[in-house]
Amino acid sequence: MVAQGVQFIPLLMVAALFLLFIVSGLGSKMRQASDYGFSGSYSGRVGSGAAIASNWMSAASILGLAGLFYLKGYYAMAFVIGWTGGYVLLLVLMATQIRRFGKFTAPDFVGFRYESASARTVVALISIVISIIYCVAQFRGIALLVSWLFGLHYREAVLTGAALLVTFVVISGTLGVIRNQRLQYFVLIIAFVLPLMFINRKLGYFWVLPQFGYGEAITTLQEQFGFYWSEPFASISLFQWLALCFTLMFGTAGLPHVLSRFYLAPSMRDARWGVVWGLFFISLIYWSAPAYGVLARLFDARAGNAFKLPDPATADLVTLTAVTQAGLPSWVLGLLVAGGMAAAFYAAAGLLQSGAAAFAYDIYPRFINRSASDSDKVNAAKGTFLLLAGIVMLFSLNQVGLIAEIAAVAFALAGNTIFPAFLLGIWWSRTNAAGVLSGMLVGVLITAASPLFGDLVPLVKVLFPLTSSAFIGAPLVSLVMIVVSLLTRPPSDEMVAFLIRDVHDTGGK
Repeated sequence: MVAQGVQFIPLLMVAALFLLFIVSGLGSKMRQASDYGFSGSYSGRVGSGAAIASNWMSAASILGLAGLFYLKGYYAMAFVIGWTGGYVLLLVLMATQIRRFGKFTAPDFVGFRYESASARTVVALISIVISIIYCVAQFRGIALLVSWLFGLHYREAVLTGAALLVTFVVISGTLGVIRNQRLQYFVLIIAFVLPLMFINRKLGYFWVLPQFGYGEAITTLQEQFGFYWSEPFASISLFQWLALCFTLMFGTAGLPHVLSRFYLAPSMRDARWGVVWGLFFISLIYWSAPAYGVLARLFDARAGNAFKLPDPATADLVTLTAVTQAGLPSWVLGLLVAGGMAAAFYAAAGLLQSGAAAFAYDIYPRFINRSASDSDKVNAAKGTFLLLAGIVMLFSLNQVGLIAEIAAVAFALAGNTIFPAFLLGIWWSRTNAAGVLSGMLVGVLITAASPLFGDLVPLVKVLFPLTSSAFIGAPLVSLVMIVVSLLTRPPSDEMVAFLIRDVHDTGGK
């Protein structure tokens, strides 16, 4: 879906929205290490929940999820259940305990818990790789929207989008990533839901809560056009669906930039409520994305294309397609485009910042400049940010898959490595550095097994699909961590005492 020429009204709305974010953060712009991911601030339970949801509002959730529902129907429910289930795992098993460790990053946590600089470095490297993979998905979303806005070919749009992203970060610093997350969420959810309300109203469906009104469209597709959009497992086996669902669940509970939100909560109660509010705010996205996919299918059916095979290359823009087919005013379309651009920009900038911080804070001062000051770390973070942006741009030049499916690879890596390290580190005091290092290295191998060994051993592709490997991988990695830990020296008595006294003692705060 490439527009013909420049779309002036949507472009003006995109510019206005970004200007709002920049201006709103100018008063709080700071140049301390905290701006580059080394620490942070807490903004209350609701604010923390909005910040968690803002972290989650990316090209994958705003564009990719709706595209998957449009393209594959029920299959996409694995993303909704997996991502939501991941936050439930965090709420039940990890949020409170993570807060009690008092660390600010995933490498901080692992290095402290396992008393190992090597484990900390491995997690930092994994965090960087996760940031790159996840950011490729964001760059694809940015490129598709830039292509539509300016009428450019995809590769030209990738280069233009990367230049715009770097320019935005240079102008606004990281204030646009850290300081405005509550504002970002509430503006972007309006940009996402309001057009859906207009579409439902035009079609005569219940529009006040459009997430509950599009069921009539599913019924119409089935009764009038014979299209069973909600038929389960029509294009995927039960095992494949479960594998994807649990991979996304484990991956959500292991994403470094998601885990970092819980280090900032002042108490375990605040940490829990932050997740609860985050789940509520995120659910507004999840309830809305399927509606866009269904309504776009209905428009296709009414145009005589009920059973056409959609082009995967354009499925990620199905939200724009639905608004266009509904004949809504250009300012409504512009609002949606502005929201999608902002979500992709902020997600990409946040991921690049997370990867840059992992290098500048966990690798640079330990292997390159042992006497690095805070200023040196900030400069290293800036340089790494630009380097990672260049790497992501190169990977993004070819359209390698759907936005949500690219993101799922990052979730698989997080689920196979960081999630087991955190889970066992919190709940089994016998886990040690040798165990976690062995397990994470096995997790990296499992994540890459399908492209590396799938052609030689077809069973590898069946058991460890590229986007769904953590279903079997995470339990296997946990088993490796347990076995190796039992065969090697236990953690120090001080660490065991810390876990009992400060992490699991219910009398603590």
